[in-house]
This record gives sequence, C-alpha cells and structure tokens, in this order.
Amino acid sequence: MKIEHFAINVADPVAMANWYVSHMGLVIVRKSDGNTLTHFLGDDSGQVMVEIYNNPPDQVPDYASMNPLLLHLAFVCDNPEQKRSELEAVGASFAEEVRTKDGSHLVMMRDPWGLAIQLCKRGVPMLK
Repeated sequence: MKIEHFAINVADPVAMANWYVSHMGLVIVRKSDGNTLTHFLGDDSGQVMVEIYNNPPDQVPDYASMNPLLLHLAFVCDNPEQKRSELEAVGASFAEEVRTKDGSHLVMMRDPWGLAIQLCKRGVPMLK
C-alpha cells in the first residue's frame, strides 16, 4: 500500500492553496470549484499530496489553538533558518526549534491560518 494523500478541512482552501504553491513549492494537481473548493497539492517528488477543502464549514478545527505536535505538515528543508525568515515575511509565525543528537534541525512554524508546519533538515535522511 502507498499513501496517496492526507486531507485537511480548512476555512479558506483557495487562499491556503495559493500560499502553499507560492511559498512551499507545492503544485495544484487537481481542484474543484464546487462547494468544498477542494485542492490537491503535490510536492516536487510527484509522490505525495495534501488535500485541502472546506466541508463541512462548521467543523474546521481551530488549528492555531492546537499543540503543533498533535498535527503538523513536515517538509524536507535544506536550510530551515533561511526558510523560516522567508515564511515569516509572508505571514507564517515561529513556534519552536529543535536540534537533535543525530544532527537534525527541526523548525516548527504556523502558516497564516494557524496550521503547524515543520521544516526538517534531518541528520540522517528518512526518505529515499
């Protein structure tokens, strides 16, 4: 089995999709302009997608109030410090920074809608 996508119910899928395309290097693989405003966003490997949508609108979690360790999107990042600065300039906020014994550098942030995102520079890469 292979994971196709992970889905997240959000308040403003259109604005969020545009932000992730502009600032996180994702691409819109498929979208629906219907009631849910569904966007499938793919990474540069062509192997991973995130689906963002608004359905039902009254059940969007309050991501900003959640501990980032409950739910976050993690991105491979060669230079977390530089990317942190770039993202702060476009509405993201810093949450936490961790350096582990294996040489990993992890920067936890929140996108402009409060969803936690993690910038990961692993001491030992986890993906092929």
